[in-house]
Amino acid sequence: MSTIEKLIRNKARDIWTIAPDDTVYEAIKQMNDHSVGALPVTAGGKLVGIISERDYARKVILKDRSSKQTRVREIMTTRVFHTFPDQKIEECMAVMSEHHIRHLPVLDNEKLVGIISIGDVVKDIISEQQFKIEQLENTITWSETY
Repeated sequence: MSTIEKLIRNKARDIWTIAPDDTVYEAIKQMNDHSVGALPVTAGGKLVGIISERDYARKVILKDRSSKQTRVREIMTTRVFHTFPDQKIEECMAVMSEHHIRHLPVLDNEKLVGIISIGDVVKDIISEQQFKIEQLENTITWSETY
């Protein structure tokens, strides 16, 4: 079973964050610039929330608010589910599925060390399953040969 530490080690090292007092426009621009769907919100080096494209759609667009006037703190999700480097990927998949979330910040001693997406998790699980299938096929081929 893979851990989150292995997954984030293989990802790009950059972690983009946004501050609560930044505008939603700045957050959306940063998400676009970095091709990500969510940004951890940090203040004083601590994780205080997360803002996603879903937050933007539901709390700005559908409420006819201005992204250049609205602050991140006004729409960010403050109940942030997160994970730790030693957590199993399958456990994260269960949390993400149960709570209908697509991004999990990774904390190590309360320090933000990464963020994973549901796509990262699915890709890793598929890769691990593929490896197991290949191992089984090799075992079957070896046992049929001998």
